[in-house]
Amino acid sequence: MIANYHTHTYRCHHAYGTEREYIETAIAGGLQILGFSDHTPQFYPEGFVDRDKMLPEELPEYCDTILSLKNEYAADIEIHLGLEVEYYPAFWGRLLSYVQDFPIEYFLLGQHHLGNEIDDLNSFTPCRDPRGLTRYVDQCIEALSTGAFTYAAHPDLFHFIGDDAFYKREMRRLCVFAKAHNIPLEINFNGLAGNRNYPDPRFWEIAGEVGNQAILGCDAHVKEMVFRPDLEARALQLAKASHVEVLETVPLIRPKKH
Repeated sequence: MIANYHTHTYRCHHAYGTEREYIETAIAGGLQILGFSDHTPQFYPEGFVDRDKMLPEELPEYCDTILSLKNEYAADIEIHLGLEVEYYPAFWGRLLSYVQDFPIEYFLLGQHHLGNEIDDLNSFTPCRDPRGLTRYVDQCIEALSTGAFTYAAHPDLFHFIGDDAFYKREMRRLCVFAKAHNIPLEINFNGLAGNRNYPDPRFWEIAGEVGNQAILGCDAHVKEMVFRPDLEARALQLAKASHVEVLETVPLIRPKKH
């Protein structure tokens, strides 16, 4: 593994340590590329705050810090500035307008909630209702249709516990769309480390059948997660068993307002 594009910072309120610690751990582990993609700020209605995302006023300092370290460590590692973004239709236009003033190099799609988040389904919560999974797949496809995302992080995150055949049919729609638009799908180390419902072997079996390409993502919330050869080995084993090609790097797509 030479590149990880999925790295968080303390600004999301559930990651720990300094950016410098993450960078030095990556260098010690032999990574050549480290992308920071902390949880993007969102502009919610007054009175609503998501404690698992940075605030809009924190974005300037986030950018300044990463760019400063990018220059400082230029001889040792290639550093990139990104965001992990949830696609919320009601807030999408304002978010795109806001980030245009910052040197954001890429978005990762990380759809943790449905709808516009407020009073709607959380993708982590076990769901038996087929409508929940259909909405998740529809929302991910709509997000990827914008052309703003470099890849889909943990695309198999949605915790569906209903009919297995329905799961495979719906997730195939997502895989087919990603394949048609050359969008890589992430095998997520955080899910492996926590023995979560993702990475889901059913999903990756479908991805192999469809011919999707994968990228490994550390989803680092602590510095130790930036270099985890044990998790890398498990991810590669899953990819091999599923006949999924794993990319070492991906071309970054800068999100633009249309």
